Amino acid sequence: MASYFENGSDALVPDALQGFALAHADLVTLDPGHGFLLARDTAPARRVALLSGGGAGHEPMHAGYVGRGMLDAACPGRVFASPHNRQIYEASLAAARPGGVLHIVKNYTGDRINFGIAAERLAHRGVPCARVLVDDDLASDSGEVATGRRGTGGTVLVEKILGAAADAGAGLDDLQRLGSRLAARCRTLAVASAAHTSPTLGEPAFRLGPDEIEYGVGIHGERARRTAEKGPLGPLVERMTGELLAALAPEPGCTLLTLVNGLGAVTPLELYAVHGELVRVLGAHGLAPARCLVGDYATALDMRGFSLTLLVAEPSDLAHYDAPVHTAALRW
Repeated sequence: MASYFENGSDALVPDALQGFALAHADLVTLDPGHGFLLARDTAPARRVALLSGGGAGHEPMHAGYVGRGMLDAACPGRVFASPHNRQIYEASLAAARPGGVLHIVKNYTGDRINFGIAAERLAHRGVPCARVLVDDDLASDSGEVATGRRGTGGTVLVEKILGAAADAGAGLDDLQRLGSRLAARCRTLAVASAAHTSPTLGEPAFRLGPDEIEYGVGIHGERARRTAEKGPLGPLVERMTGELLAALAPEPGCTLLTLVNGLGAVTPLELYAVHGELVRVLGAHGLAPARCLVGDYATALDMRGFSLTLLVAEPSDLAHYDAPVHTAALRW
């Protein structure tokens, strides 16, 4: 199997952080001791800092979204592992504004625990802190999953809208309510035709036959409850979109934000074909994306797969989405 270019598995994340900070020195600074990235420039009107994080291996999420209009700081953990609560605590102290800090947390057990411990420590220091939990993954929406739906690609849309709201001067409680509402109206579904390569073993996390796909895969290589037969793209996108629409039940004419996200090893050629099929299927339901993103935004190392995200937005959300952003991975 192909191996990663690295100085050793333990060096991959810190080396990448160092390189990222050097490449985007106009946008971020790196605290190498505690392992977090801090935005150099955020809006003066911002009263509350936004902080997110999670395991590395999902680039450009979250480091790529640190900067004006999105995150004040990001804490990457080891590959597919939660950041340590000390990282989150120190990053929160560095980023906090007079109105406090909002943690945007993907729903995974380790992330919930470590962000929770950091929040308790911040409370002892008198720093106001609140949490938005993103749990958009439809595939894990089951009573059999004790932790509930996983947080996946929808986090990018939530962070973008919250970033603009924070820039407009929204307070901590308002941002938490907005983020929770966005997460409730956002669902994602992912498929893969090949697993990611384990950085430690150099082997695929799981194996599929040439005519198989994993329908409902997670961003850490979590397998679906069952493997499906691989067929043409059109019917696959119809099935995925239909399930997302059934979960969200959007009103005709609603404002819909869409994200076609590559999981690391799918070509832009394929992703744009997916987007074309998505627009076709939405049209058949009397819907159309108000805004769309197509590309690699929340990857799973080199997994050969893609995810679809739908977010039912209000007009004010669309205005926040359209607001200027200047980060390494997203700018307009």
